[in-house]
Amino acid sequence: MNFAAIDFETAAGKRASACSVALTIIRNDEVVDEFYSLINPECEFNWRNINVHGIHEKDVVDSPTFPEVWDQINPLFDRNKLVIAHNNNFDNSVLKKSLERYGLRQPHYQTLDTVKTSKKFYPGFVNHKLNTVSQNLGIELQHHHNALDDSLACANILIYEYQQFGKNAIKPFVKSI
Repeated sequence: MNFAAIDFETAAGKRASACSVALTIIRNDEVVDEFYSLINPECEFNWRNINVHGIHEKDVVDSPTFPEVWDQINPLFDRNKLVIAHNNNFDNSVLKKSLERYGLRQPHYQTLDTVKTSKKFYPGFVNHKLNTVSQNLGIELQHHHNALDDSLACANILIYEYQQFGKNAIKPFVKSI
């Protein structure tokens, strides 16, 4: 299976406030590349968000802005027809709103939500949060809400599901953006 797993963390309640992003690139069911960057969201941080991911304004003051990071990750979207996330409504909307904020072109890609696949394939789990699914499947998740660790865990969830249930079981969850 070939895809990219993405994860954003945001500075505030607004979706266009990305303060970190990570992509884990999968080719033939193997991690072949990873990308991680802090992002200067050019806005104030909300304490609730800081409590979730631990990123503070002082951590990103010298970091690139979203357009600078987008220059680096945009080619990954062109090469990866499938971009997945755990709760992809959040990550896809962070991407969309950030692109809109800076007047950048929205890429066309396919997406899949591993929350939805895990609910379908593992209905008996207590919940379908990333850390719970990872733990139940024996997938390592070192630092939950670290974008790179989250994107890697998400990628490993889909690989696990693909190996256990096959392509035909995964295909209905793929949507186009």
